[in-house]
Amino acid sequence: MSKKILFIYNANSDTGSKMLDFAHKIIKPATYNCNLCSLTYGSFTENKQWKGFRESLLAKGYELEFFHKDEFQKSYKSKFGHKYTYPIILVETSHDLEVLVTTEKLNAFEGVEELIAALG
Repeated sequence: MSKKILFIYNANSDTGSKMLDFAHKIIKPATYNCNLCSLTYGSFTENKQWKGFRESLLAKGYELEFFHKDEFQKSYKSKFGHKYTYPIILVETSHDLEVLVTTEKLNAFEGVEELIAALG
C-alpha cells in the first residue's frame, strides 16, 4: 500500500460552511452529512481514540493529508479527473488515486472503531 492516505471530508473550508457544520453537529448530529467528521471529531476536539490511531500511522511512516472537499477538488483537479462522492478515504499511488474506504462504507460506520479497523 502507498504511504500517502488522503481523507476528504464532505464539507467546504470557507468560514460560513465551518460555522454551519459546527452548529449542525451540535443541534442535529444524526443528520450531519459528514460521517468522517463525526467519527474523528467531537463537537470541539479530535476523538482521542482516533488521534492515537492517526499518530500510530504517522509513526509507521504514513503520510496523511486531510482535505475539505473544495480543497481536495482544487488540489487534485488537474492531476486526476475522477469524480468522487464525499466523505471518502483515498490512497495516492505513483499513477493514480485509489479508493481505500468508500463513501457508503464511511457513512455506515457507527463508531470510530469501525473506521480504525477498516484502515488497520
